Amino acid sequence: MKKFALCLLGCWMALPLSAADSAWVTSLPEAKARAKTENKLVFVNFTGLDWCVPCKQMEADIYTKPEFLDYAKKNLVLVQLDFLPIKKQPDELVKANSALQEEYKVEVFPTTFLITPDGKTLWEKRGYLKGGPAAMIAELEKAKTAKSAPPATNAVTLPARN
Repeated sequence: MKKFALCLLGCWMALPLSAADSAWVTSLPEAKARAKTENKLVFVNFTGLDWCVPCKQMEADIYTKPEFLDYAKKNLVLVQLDFLPIKKQPDELVKANSALQEEYKVEVFPTTFLITPDGKTLWEKRGYLKGGPAAMIAELEKAKTAKSAPPATNAVTLPARN
């Protein structure tokens, strides 16, 4: 009976993780198309969940938290590009992820981007982001606000001459 109860407890605790995993897609083109249809932005996470300690920490501290998942559900299409040297992935996925790693010049894991459906980068973070979901959401909101703000000019107003 104890084993059965422990098994049930383990399954119950794993449910939030599987729900969090299902929010992520692994195809950037698919995510861009979905973001365009749903009028959302694309959040791209370059990670290495089977070897990268900071990646695992971001997963635990931010990406699995209800606060982030609720925000993402309303505002983002989540893309996880996982670089797994230990766990086997399909060759097509490895090739696609490697091409995106080169395109986005990713040399540090984790690296995250907020992009528009047409691919314009609004924000990027290389390495671990401290502060949990609140810090991530604040960064993303700041990037969204900057996107909708009128472009800044570098014009200088000279004083009037008499």
